[in-house]
Amino acid sequence: MLCGLVGNKTKKMKKVKVNAYQVALVFKDGVYQRLLTAGAYWFWKSEVVQVYDITKPFVAPIELNILLQDKELAGIVQVLEVKDNEIALQYENGLLKAVFTAGRYAFWKSAIKLEFVKADISQVEIEATIDRALLAKAPLSAWVRSYEVQSFEKAVLFVNGKFVQLLEPGTYYWWKNSITIHVSKVDVRQQQLEVNGQEILTKDKAALRINAWAQYKVMDIEKALLQNKEHDKQLYVAFQLALREYIAGYGFDELLEKKESMAPFILQQVKAKAEVLGIEVSDFGIRDIILPGDVKEIMNQVLVAEKKAQANSIMRREETASTRSLLNTAKLMEDNAMLWKLKEMEYVEKIADKISNISVSGNGVLIEQLKQIFVPAPKGE
Repeated sequence: MLCGLVGNKTKKMKKVKVNAYQVALVFKDGVYQRLLTAGAYWFWKSEVVQVYDITKPFVAPIELNILLQDKELAGIVQVLEVKDNEIALQYENGLLKAVFTAGRYAFWKSAIKLEFVKADISQVEIEATIDRALLAKAPLSAWVRSYEVQSFEKAVLFVNGKFVQLLEPGTYYWWKNSITIHVSKVDVRQQQLEVNGQEILTKDKAALRINAWAQYKVMDIEKALLQNKEHDKQLYVAFQLALREYIAGYGFDELLEKKESMAPFILQQVKAKAEVLGIEVSDFGIRDIILPGDVKEIMNQVLVAEKKAQANSIMRREETASTRSLLNTAKLMEDNAMLWKLKEMEYVEKIADKISNISVSGNGVLIEQLKQIFVPAPKGE
């Protein structure tokens, strides 16, 4: 009879084993009863036992405050409360494992060392206590916004539309929240500005097309970005106006004569205006001066006429020199019979070189004349 009672009783009970690094909570009719540590226990089937791994976070099955009224349970539970404007960084044995947002969290106290660092994310600045090496890595990177300024750049930081500071080259991190952050940056290397296709009228209404270039650097980023809008476009307009001022002040012919002074004048004119923009202009040059088709044709005709005139002048000088030489030779031959004879023989020789044979007909007078030319006279005659 006793064995039957024991058997029936065993059927109404259940055995629960709590291992090392585990705890258990006992509930009866939904009401917390007590805490169990490592060991083996028997319970009536009406009792509910929940076993927890103390190396993992504790998710309370009922209101946490009710459970914490048990001093034994409260002694082995660590509670983390995170406000609405905060996040909490969980470090496990010195390594970042998780990030918690607003809420209440519970963790078992165990051999694993847990540390929590809270951060106020209602501001943009990130506390210096947080390792910068963790900001770009999961799980913290989801709460961080970053911006990189290259070594050849400078930038300005605006927070909620207000200028805050200048940013030197480097990587910057801010909390990701509802605060608006805007970064404007500028390249501080030497840059080239193309001023092409400028249609400009000279003083005498000749239409020219000018292609030019300029080199500049941004020296004062506050002037360039804070005190001026689109500083590069303003610089372009300054060169445009300077070009028009110079070209409109001269006629076409006069402009061609003074084209070498155009670039220095424009560079000097623009430098003062560029300083107001925070820019230093280092050089300026004219690449092309393109003439209209009809003006180009006229210029070509003028050039051809000039070259023809130069050629005629040279020919006249050569003819004059040749005539002067002949005159001098004639005077010498007039005064010297021997020189005359030598010159005569020179021309006869030239004539003889160009003919292969001679046919002669006529009386003896012609023969005597040729003999006098080609045969030297006997000595003494």
